[in-house]
Amino acid sequence: MDVIQPGVAAPDFQGLTQDGQPISLATFRGRPVILFFYPKANSGGCSTEARGFAEHYTEFQRAGMDVIGISVDSIEEQKRFAENCHLPFPLVADHDKSIARQYGVLGFLGIAQRVTFFLDADGKVVERVEGLLPTRHVQRALERLSESRPPP
Repeated sequence: MDVIQPGVAAPDFQGLTQDGQPISLATFRGRPVILFFYPKANSGGCSTEARGFAEHYTEFQRAGMDVIGISVDSIEEQKRFAENCHLPFPLVADHDKSIARQYGVLGFLGIAQRVTFFLDADGKVVERVEGLLPTRHVQRALERLSESRPPP
């Protein structure tokens, strides 16, 4: 499947968080969402990216945005990742790889590619950021945040 493009509705998904709690994208309707897929919990680049989103999480929340991370790791690995990086947002354990397939981000090695989707309050993809550099994804989220603020 091709990577989900801007302008289309983000596919709803159901999964389990790092705490084993059910989560679905539909429950976030009404608020913009930063949905970031990452290759491997507890790896260097993914830790850098997740910590970057965590560092600015309060700013995103103040602007009405939610953050959700997804990888094909197990619930246990996601829990350890969230604890190690002190992550305040949910991580989805896509161990069966169904969500990564839905979004077209499952790589040839069976892990999610590093892709961030910015969704509007109606669940439509407004932008997609791809690339190996983890800091670029957080940087673009911060740019979008400042673009959404009214001028002083």
